[in-house]
Amino acid sequence: MDRRLMTAAGLVLLVALAGCAGLPGSTGDAGTAANAAPGEEPALDRSIEVTADGVATAEPDRATIRVAVTATGDDSAAVRDELSAADESLRAALTDWGLTEDDIRTERYDVRESYETRDNPDRTTYQGVHSYALTIDDVDAVGEVIDVAIDGGADEVERIEFGLSEEREREVRAQAIENAMANADGDAAVLANSSGLEVTGAYRVSTADAGVTPYRVAESAMAGGGDGGDAATGVETGDVSVRVSVNVVYGAEQA
Repeated sequence: MDRRLMTAAGLVLLVALAGCAGLPGSTGDAGTAANAAPGEEPALDRSIEVTADGVATAEPDRATIRVAVTATGDDSAAVRDELSAADESLRAALTDWGLTEDDIRTERYDVRESYETRDNPDRTTYQGVHSYALTIDDVDAVGEVIDVAIDGGADEVERIEFGLSEEREREVRAQAIENAMANADGDAAVLANSSGLEVTGAYRVSTADAGVTPYRVAESAMAGGGDGGDAATGVETGDVSVRVSVNVVYGAEQA
């Protein structure tokens, strides 16, 4: 073969190997920004990944009061009738105060034989419970609504939760995200500094987890009222917290 043809063939083979194997003079390693296909997100040569939490708190603007009426009798039908009468009385009292039917939601209705008499063939007792969730937007009126419910026939106050309306929750969540991003930026800076790198900016961001923690009040924490007294039941309130977790991938370069 002609020596010039052999030399040309050797050069072509060398260039091909350089492009495939990343030899000096190639266009870069596979997966780098230079090799990204059109429309694809370029990969990073160096990156720092951080997961951080952010928390924001706010005063509540909504409350949910859980109350229940109970009944006991020797006949299940009689228990149901008693619960039905109590339901009418309770709803009438609450709607007269100002709640709407949408504000009064049934959470549980149950009529069953009592455990105390289940194994006694000579005696049968039935127990019934009808639990409600009462939603109000005036958190200062919680004690008053409790008194109205008790006077209207409620036998138990099971739990009180102070929370946020949907609009207010979105606002507080946005603040929690800002706090989470600030924490992520700080963590990324520390990691970069300890690794001899410099952060070039956020490359990919996502929320990993989120949650709202209402302020809950146990029945034992309520100051007495109701029972025909003039003073309304006193209820302690507290802030509601919103937590958001973010996952951030930062681009980095050698410092």
